[in-house]
Amino acid sequence: MPEARRHRVAVAGAGVGRAHVQAYLDLAARFEVALVCDLDPARAAEVAALAGCESCPDYREALLRADVDVLDVCLPPHLHCEATLAALAAGKHVVCEKPLATSLAEADRMLDAAAAAGRVLAPVFQYRYGTGFRTLLHLVRSGFAGRALVATLETHWDRGADYYAVPWRGTWAGEHGGAILGHAIHAHDLLCTALGAVRRVFALTATRVNPVEVEDCAALVFETASGALVTSSVTLGAAGNLSRLRLCFEHFSAESGLAPYHPGGEGWTFTARDPARQAELDRASKQAAAVAPGFAGLLAELALALDGRPAELVSAAEARGSIELATAIYRSARSGAAVTLPLGVSDADYEGWAPRPAHGVTA
Repeated sequence: MPEARRHRVAVAGAGVGRAHVQAYLDLAARFEVALVCDLDPARAAEVAALAGCESCPDYREALLRADVDVLDVCLPPHLHCEATLAALAAGKHVVCEKPLATSLAEADRMLDAAAAAGRVLAPVFQYRYGTGFRTLLHLVRSGFAGRALVATLETHWDRGADYYAVPWRGTWAGEHGGAILGHAIHAHDLLCTALGAVRRVFALTATRVNPVEVEDCAALVFETASGALVTSSVTLGAAGNLSRLRLCFEHFSAESGLAPYHPGGEGWTFTARDPARQAELDRASKQAAAVAPGFAGLLAELALALDGRPAELVSAAEARGSIELATAIYRSARSGAAVTLPLGVSDADYEGWAPRPAHGVTA
């Protein structure tokens, strides 16, 4: 068995990067934060102080350091590919926030570069980690669930003008999308993890909450490869924030709690369709392995993968699938027609779905 090592990390981007730093600190036996990078020196220094490490404005400084093993990319989406490719070329492993890329072409370049470098490319889908969602996966994978029938997803969050005060947010050039790409992508990842790939999409999107370029509301219909029918309701204009998944299988129905940022954790309920099987379902549920929620769960698996041990890490190929689904959603919303997946390299939107930006962005 490979030896467990302590890995040194540089975090690029001190916005959501702050939460990443805290998760690394919670796993101090496995990780050390060596550097925090952000164009805002005060923000970089503030987050670096949490870890007792250095800060700098440019993540490229981390790529020159032999004592940095991992670059954690928490930059705006339009910089994910650039930073990842640079880090892989420098021999670093990469953790990359969602969305992995802003096109299928970018995603493929990133996957190819990781394979050529022999380094781990770990996408961030931290909502997969938590006892509730792991129980669902156990029941599905064990065969207890039977056929998936229907599911409903709700990503009902509240984002106002203060959220869009960051210059790159709300723009096609900076985010390459709105609520679909930056918010509901988590619920859609959970759906595909539990039920398998989506094969057909019909999407309606609108900008109804804030005066931004990108969508902040959506109503989506999916058909999975297994035939399950799914609806996904998305808005950034809710009173408060909640995420909810409800999935109906042949033998039971499952429903998450309402916690917006920890839907994989506690609060899930599993109800047998046949009441006589409820005790059996309860026993099967208890057989699922417990897992830490959120970033801590994801990074614990990353540590195993970096050691060369078996790990339940989100694969770069799965994150590419999330970009493929986003591509299909935006195509359907633009065309008014259903879109069938998978999409190939000759697809019209392979290089990206975003319209030509009306103005530039500030990284």
